[in-house]
Amino acid sequence: MENELFEQTSVPKAYMKLAFPVVMSMMVSLVYNMVDTYFIALTGVQELVAGVSLAAPIFTMMIAFGDIFGLGGSSVISRLFGQKRNMDAKRVSAFCVWGSIVFGICVTIILLLFRPQILRVLGANDVTMQYASGYYTWIAIGAVFIIFGLVPTNILRTEGLAAQAMLGSIIGSIVNIILDPVFIFGLKQGAAGAAIATVLGNMAADLYYMYAMMKKANRLSVAITETRISGHMIGNILLIGIPASITNLMQSFMVMLTNHFLLEYGTDKVAAMGIALKANMLTALILVGFAFGGQPLVGYNYGAKNEKRLKEILKFAYLFEMGTGLGFAVLVSIFAPTVIRVFMNDPGIVNNGAMMLRYQQFGMMFMAVTLVSTCVCQSVGNASGALVLSISRQGVVYAMTIVVLSKIFRYTGVLAAQACADVLTAVMAGLIIRHIFFRHKDHNV
Repeated sequence: MENELFEQTSVPKAYMKLAFPVVMSMMVSLVYNMVDTYFIALTGVQELVAGVSLAAPIFTMMIAFGDIFGLGGSSVISRLFGQKRNMDAKRVSAFCVWGSIVFGICVTIILLLFRPQILRVLGANDVTMQYASGYYTWIAIGAVFIIFGLVPTNILRTEGLAAQAMLGSIIGSIVNIILDPVFIFGLKQGAAGAAIATVLGNMAADLYYMYAMMKKANRLSVAITETRISGHMIGNILLIGIPASITNLMQSFMVMLTNHFLLEYGTDKVAAMGIALKANMLTALILVGFAFGGQPLVGYNYGAKNEKRLKEILKFAYLFEMGTGLGFAVLVSIFAPTVIRVFMNDPGIVNNGAMMLRYQQFGMMFMAVTLVSTCVCQSVGNASGALVLSISRQGVVYAMTIVVLSKIFRYTGVLAAQACADVLTAVMAGLIIRHIFFRHKDHNV
């Protein structure tokens, strides 16, 4: 029975079967990011590390754009599967595939046309411009491959093909890890070499994703002839996809804002924060994987109007996610100096980076609440809730906290801003989810 996983399998088993491959995929991505940062830091040039850190939000921005079609499409497809509307789901998948490709080409053109202006906005100066520009240019060239990859990795899971989604990520990351030292040191491309390796890794993953979509999936499509869907359906994709995209855009905003507030304390602080944020992904990506891994399960049961099973899923998700966040926060905080030292064994970078990493970890349990709540809003099509949470944690709420805390506590306030924003956003998330289920208290979802 093709829907047994979504309808009958015990909640913990079904959740883990969908979520665990996503977590493994995230862990592979984590290894890649750490190796990437390690090779960049191995150059020993702080200006190069800072330059890549300044341009890194462009890569995050592309992930955000991919989420418009990937997470927006998977939300709609999951609900359509729950409603047994398989042909509509197939057309939505084809639309998302080709929509992401066209959008990616447009992004490349815009980024290359306005390269000097965008680099200045990112914070690049005369010292870091050379390195930031090299990384930026190649990431911009590869935009279509990065953006497209977010579509199949999300919509394959709506059919229960989480393992295939994971394998594509593993292939891309392995190619990336192998090519990093080749381009950075062997071909002496420096920051540009790291970006070239990233683009080629994404290309390798995309080739596998196309194979999986065509040969493994039964109810999804990549046929350009099946891309025609109604304006209402496109609206549903965008209503969820845009808030999901904003979540990642806010991450870029957070990095840029943090760098701006740290610049007055020296480029070494910017470099240390770049490494700390990469190291922080150890916890963050695991939490993201477990939260988003269960999203198809939530969307399917919402579409099928199975309120009892839906509430069981959410109870499990919140308790498991919060416990995981707390456990990792304690472990990472204890070993923070060791983690930072892996990337750059400079006493100043280690001391500053370890302190920055610990401050980031303070908010992990609260971040877990926000992640699950965001996934619930996206899965059930609650666009307003998804939008509010998307612009809050690393956007509006973070901007307010960093402005206020930096004025009161200066440097320490900058470091503590994200943890404070995590707490405030978690409270908002709890209120939003309570409203969603209070609204449905007297009737089925």
